[in-house]
Amino acid sequence: MDKILEGLVSSNHSVPVKRAIVKKVVEAAEKEVTEEQCRALFTLTTRLILLGEDGFQKQIGFQVLEAYARYHRPEFECFFSKEFVLSLLQQGYGQLDHKDPAIIDYIHCCLRLLISCPSVLEIFSIIQVEVLRMVCERPEPALCARLGTLLSDFVQCIPRDKSGVLFCQQLVRTISYFHCFASQERELREYVGQVTKVSTLLQNIWKADPATLLPSLQEVFAIISSTDPSFDPSIALASLVQHIPVQMITVLIKSLTTDQNVKDASMTKALCRMIDWLSWPLAQHVDTWVIALLKGLAAVQKFTILIDVTLLKIELVFSRLWYPIVRQGALAVLSHMLLSFQHSPEAFHLVVPHVVHLVQSLRTDGLSTSKAFLLQFTELIHCMMYQYSGFPDLYDHILEAIKDLPKPEEEKIKVVLNQSAWTSQSNSFASGLVRQAGKSETGKTGLVNLGNTCYMNSIIQTLFMATDFRRHVLSLQLNGSNTLMKKLQLLFAFLAHTQRAAYAPRNFLEASRPPWFNVGSQQDCSEYLRFLLDRLHEEEKTLEVLESAKPKVSSPDDTNSKDQTGQTSPEESKESSFTLAETKPGNDGRTLIERMFGGKLITGIRCMQCNCISEKEEPFTDLSLAFCPSATSHNGPQHEGPSEEPKVLCQGSVNGGSEIAEAGSAKALASNVHFVPMTNDPPLSVPDLVNYFLAPEILDEDNAYFCEKCNSLHRAEKTMKVVSAPEYLILTLLRFSYDAKCHVRRKILDNVTIPPLMRLPVHAPSTPSQCSSSSSSPLQVDSPESSENLAKKLKPSQNDEDEAENERIDGTEQINRGGEIQSVPYVLSSVVMHSGISSESGHYYSYGRNINGADGTQHPANHFALKDLGNGQAECSLSTCSALSIAPEQGDTLPNSGQEARDWLLFNDSRVTFTSFQSVQNITNRFPKDTAYVLMYRKQELPGQNINGGLMANGTRVNAEPPLQKELLDAIIKDNKLYLQEQELTARTQALQAPSSSCSFRPNGSDDNNPPGSCGPSGGGGGGGGFNTISRLVF
Repeated sequence: MDKILEGLVSSNHSVPVKRAIVKKVVEAAEKEVTEEQCRALFTLTTRLILLGEDGFQKQIGFQVLEAYARYHRPEFECFFSKEFVLSLLQQGYGQLDHKDPAIIDYIHCCLRLLISCPSVLEIFSIIQVEVLRMVCERPEPALCARLGTLLSDFVQCIPRDKSGVLFCQQLVRTISYFHCFASQERELREYVGQVTKVSTLLQNIWKADPATLLPSLQEVFAIISSTDPSFDPSIALASLVQHIPVQMITVLIKSLTTDQNVKDASMTKALCRMIDWLSWPLAQHVDTWVIALLKGLAAVQKFTILIDVTLLKIELVFSRLWYPIVRQGALAVLSHMLLSFQHSPEAFHLVVPHVVHLVQSLRTDGLSTSKAFLLQFTELIHCMMYQYSGFPDLYDHILEAIKDLPKPEEEKIKVVLNQSAWTSQSNSFASGLVRQAGKSETGKTGLVNLGNTCYMNSIIQTLFMATDFRRHVLSLQLNGSNTLMKKLQLLFAFLAHTQRAAYAPRNFLEASRPPWFNVGSQQDCSEYLRFLLDRLHEEEKTLEVLESAKPKVSSPDDTNSKDQTGQTSPEESKESSFTLAETKPGNDGRTLIERMFGGKLITGIRCMQCNCISEKEEPFTDLSLAFCPSATSHNGPQHEGPSEEPKVLCQGSVNGGSEIAEAGSAKALASNVHFVPMTNDPPLSVPDLVNYFLAPEILDEDNAYFCEKCNSLHRAEKTMKVVSAPEYLILTLLRFSYDAKCHVRRKILDNVTIPPLMRLPVHAPSTPSQCSSSSSSPLQVDSPESSENLAKKLKPSQNDEDEAENERIDGTEQINRGGEIQSVPYVLSSVVMHSGISSESGHYYSYGRNINGADGTQHPANHFALKDLGNGQAECSLSTCSALSIAPEQGDTLPNSGQEARDWLLFNDSRVTFTSFQSVQNITNRFPKDTAYVLMYRKQELPGQNINGGLMANGTRVNAEPPLQKELLDAIIKDNKLYLQEQELTARTQALQAPSSSCSFRPNGSDDNNPPGSCGPSGGGGGGGGFNTISRLVF
């Protein structure tokens, strides 16, 4: 039978003849047919349905398939198996793609034929999974419409529970990708019909499972509030509005407008796109939702959004009045926008030129509804001309066009205007909100959280509080350049001189955000800091190369005599895009980042068989300090090792290294490294972690060292020592560890004591003697095996100096015998705190030392005294010169409480408040989830001593704030004028609405009563958006 049908289809017979023969084939379905014949017929008809050359072949395929499936159901059930369905949905059929709507139509037809068979349940479960996958692939409207029809007829195929919520959210996002580029009416009607089928499917799901409604609406808002310029969601989303219960308007609008996490930019985008929905035909209640949102924003005094959106969209709303199918809803929105915009005639005057043409059109279009609509429209125009009288040149032609139409009474106009003003809106939404106060008493400027950008804000404030770095950045001559350093300079200038309480660093965020950072997501502030410093360093290097490649007018002798800093004459410096305002002698060609944050570290490995030492020097910009495994065991199960490998030199391309530790260096720390267990020890301190970082490490067993001299693997001792101290020492505490047993990342919540002053042991570079090679500088020394006993030993920073002396190990001193050891003092500058329990969530804020005085010195000598031995060396309590915290000497007095309370500043996004160092030290005790993460120490100069060859002399220290350059000054003046205009507008608005205002605000004050990491009115704010009925992990 299948051969007959196949030959018939390909024959040249007329259509009536073919139909007659097909009728005979269909009638033969009632007779007994073998299983093989059935399967052959099902295969042929499937091919005709899916791959038929014309509609006639597809029709024949459906007729024959339906007939034989009805009379031979067991055979058809075997043919249309779950494996076959899965193949169709994932791979397609022949050359037919799996996304072709014909596939869905075919499956739909077959399901109707199998509805009473038990095997259909397995097919339903397959389709549940596959439709979710298909929706995630953003199918075209035609395919989505077929899916909607299929799922509406077979609700068993709709995903359930959590998958059902995800399906609805993904279907909403798919609708946002529906764009129609057709120009023919037939195509437009077909497109609208397809969208309607999809929205009807969502409506049915929402009715059957109300738990899917709120996540779906949350997804809608996330889409329309997106500020991504590359994504413009379709107005087809308007088709969903009519299916949202109207009684939910009040609750949802209140939730949106009072959610402090919804940024103004996101709300503006959302409102603009909802107004665009007025163009969608057949959509109901769009105007109701738009007006409700406008009223809600007015109630919470978001006037800036209302002004921006009104001026941006008023002409578009007016243009919708020309289309009868949407004009009624458009008029409602236009009326509200114009009547509420009462502080300026600007919005009304934007539409005035179009009024007469619309009136003439409404008079002549012949529609029965146009006359009533014209009366409503002219009443609105009369109200606006009454509100903004005094423009006869603009209104004369309008009055002439509507002179024969009724004019509302003056009292009615006044009532309408009074009820419509923004200041008349209910203030019930505004309870508990915080008004933007003026600049805090600290005089410092906060940074607006632009959507989970607290990681950036805390780092920027930390760099800004690095006085020498800030002054150097502001001294750079960068006029006319568009570099990242220029943007940082402008940001620093605003932080120093703006009148705003908080500045929004949007341009800097876009320029400095690493490419792999997702917009709006929480990120690692330490990773951002490394990337930022690396970018600035590479940028300066590149500009120096470009500058040196320019042809020079001077003679060759003059060129050769130029120093390594590449400095030019005053005339040439005008063309340079990256030079300091002052001269830079003694910089050795180093970039600003290298001079401020760059240090050098030597890694040495001593073979315990031949005592040959191989050394390698590496630059660094920050040190990553791991916790000793034993020190973190009380927080949870003993891990096999931290996820961040200890003793890692964290560096980007600033130092030409890698952020990944060398193989075999520290991966087996917990199993191969020997350390002295501690009992009843005081809490860990930062110097303890530095000591742990610098302590010797034994490499043995699987981690054994290959000695080139011995030409075999041997037990070895690995040491690390700082040979060049950075001006600013950045320390990152590796608090996020991986639990191999539970397969989760945990945060180490151990409290770490932060000393205000500490010393870093710096070794003078030693001269290589043996085993030297081009890549290392080995040193042959005699060191006893007992030196390994010091490996990974933690030294509590508060131990008595005599006890520390007794614990000295001679072997370590012998290793360091080749060079002089210097104890370099550092004073704490800033601390970045992380509030939360995981690396994927939480909040960052920072503490910064409040520097006073021209030289940037914080404390007089008697506050934290450094003992000078009289020979130019600072006293070091340990012969091994490990890191030490420095306590105030006996007899020294700390600053009085009033002064101490202003020694430190707390930067929490937009908020800046005074705090004390005691608050910095006690924050983890009071709020266990708030822990120090990144610390910055500033090198201190000893009296009569210049460390590292006299950094004071070579210009590293800038002794005063540099004067602002004209370009920076102009930008600040312009923004300050704008800010004053905004303040004036705010004052007028508040004066108008004062009698009905019930909004309270909380002034800036001490943050010691609430956790600084909290989110909300007293906290750092945050990003994202949506309904505040949904809990958030990241803020």
